[in-house]
Amino acid sequence: MLKFLPSTDRYILRLVVFPMLGVFALAASLLLLDKMLRLFDFVAVEGGPISVVFKMLGALIPEYASLAIPLGLLLGVLLAFRKLATSSELDVMRAVGLSYHRLLRVPYAITLVLVAVNVALVFYIQPVSRYYYEQMEYELRSGALGASIKVGEFTTLKDRMALRIEESEDDGRRLKGIFARVANLRGQVLSISAREGSFLATNDSPDTIILRLTDGTIVQDTGSKTPRVLSFSRHDLPIDLPRIEEFRDRGDAEREYILPELLRIGWGDTQPQAKRDASQASFNFRLVEVVMMLLMPLLAVSLAIPPKRSNSALGVFVSIIMVVAYHKVNQYGEDIAALGRIDPVLALWGPFFIFAALILWMYYRVAFVPGGQAIGALETAFSKLVKRLRKLFERRRPRQYTEFEPAPAE
Repeated sequence: MLKFLPSTDRYILRLVVFPMLGVFALAASLLLLDKMLRLFDFVAVEGGPISVVFKMLGALIPEYASLAIPLGLLLGVLLAFRKLATSSELDVMRAVGLSYHRLLRVPYAITLVLVAVNVALVFYIQPVSRYYYEQMEYELRSGALGASIKVGEFTTLKDRMALRIEESEDDGRRLKGIFARVANLRGQVLSISAREGSFLATNDSPDTIILRLTDGTIVQDTGSKTPRVLSFSRHDLPIDLPRIEEFRDRGDAEREYILPELLRIGWGDTQPQAKRDASQASFNFRLVEVVMMLLMPLLAVSLAIPPKRSNSALGVFVSIIMVVAYHKVNQYGEDIAALGRIDPVLALWGPFFIFAALILWMYYRVAFVPGGQAIGALETAFSKLVKRLRKLFERRRPRQYTEFEPAPAE
């Protein structure tokens, strides 16, 4: 399939793709695992089914993918060119007349594909999936996703029934040790205890379920001195479910709008100024995050090449810090622009042009200045720091004497 590509391009493609996919999978997995722990705690507290955790994580994949794709692209290109530089293959390619522009042909082809994917994510897929996530969270809180009655605790239903269950088996289909206290409209109180029970759905009313009890006792308080006691082998207790309000429509937050909706609201005349400012801020934030990906290969090459006779990996850490810091600056710019304190174009495109100018200068230093380094001062300071730390640890390490060299007398 890739035989039409020159051998150099195929080689660079292989060097870029595998680290890029690895970084993308690692970054997305770490973000999902961190969220998974919180969702398990949340679902356990709300008493919902475990399957909803994975549905909610699936709804978050587009949001985390839009963050992991630029990072994977950056580190994929950076690690590929760093390998070329440390193995002296880059010097050979440069010696035979291959410029950095020529070597970046394949990385930029990959970048254009990922830019198209990220545009689809941030402008269409991510807003809808975020709304789907909020909807599942709301339904889980309200009980529409099958939230169960907590075992070992009293649960109040419709303010006239208190229910407690000792044990639950078969995913809630079999209940043991049931106690219920029910108050009817005439003020009479029923205390019901049963050995086993199960919930059954009804066809007559979706807001009512049947709790079928087995082998129990009913104690009815009639207001007299002697309560009425009744034993039963099977008894059906109707339970009125609380009414669940419908979830709001999509669009409560600007991040839930897709691209046509953002353009219509942000630059239309029918919406309040506050809503227009928030929509314009969200649109510009998404756009600068996507456009910045076009500069990722230049930043990667600028930070990938260490000084001669050095294997320093400082550029890898600097690249991650720069990208994360730029993302946080964009988030702050979006927040203050959404409040109307500053124009969205200035708040988001101002940092973009500053960051882009820095990247272009760094790339110029590496590509066109003989022996130039984008972070030469940092590399020098970092090497001095490493040497001092190494000497410090060597001084603290006890000296080992050979059998022919006597240790100094104490």
